[in-house]
Amino acid sequence: MSHHLFLLSPSDTPLYSLTHFSAKASQVAPSALSANLPAWSTSAFAGTLTALSGASSVVQTSAQGGGVRMGGGQDRHVIQMIANASLDVIEDVVRRDNGMYLKSVDKFNEWTVSAFVTPGNMKFVLLHEGKNDEGIRAFFAEVWELYVKTMMNPFHTAHRMIGSAVFDGRVRASAKKHL
Repeated sequence: MSHHLFLLSPSDTPLYSLTHFSAKASQVAPSALSANLPAWSTSAFAGTLTALSGASSVVQTSAQGGGVRMGGGQDRHVIQMIANASLDVIEDVVRRDNGMYLKSVDKFNEWTVSAFVTPGNMKFVLLHEGKNDEGIRAFFAEVWELYVKTMMNPFHTAHRMIGSAVFDGRVRASAKKHL
């Protein structure tokens, strides 16, 4: 099961992103549509059509007889599209609710979008499969603490990409622990 984290500034500029693959098995069944995809969809559009259809993966058979795994719903541009599309929903939920952890705010095929919005309007967006509310809440709390520590660093300027290897390592450790 995979998780995709995006930290977005108040102006929706991406400051950090992480893709984490968990050892836990996904409880989401593959779409019935994935079995009926035509051959051209796996070659011409590779993972885009596969991901948008909700398929977990498509195996394309080559002329030599070998199978090549295409798509898998993991294509970076599709993941970013889902995260960006959920920003309007996140802003609507923020207007209604006062909490920072917004739980599940949107769903796209097998992907669920959970969000955490800080008092400074930083948005932490997590795309995930399955349900793990307490783990996600704890993960967001730890990432927020790490983000605040990074912002307190006098050598880091606000609203700039976070490129710290220490920050990245600690976020990955937190993802491994909670997700």
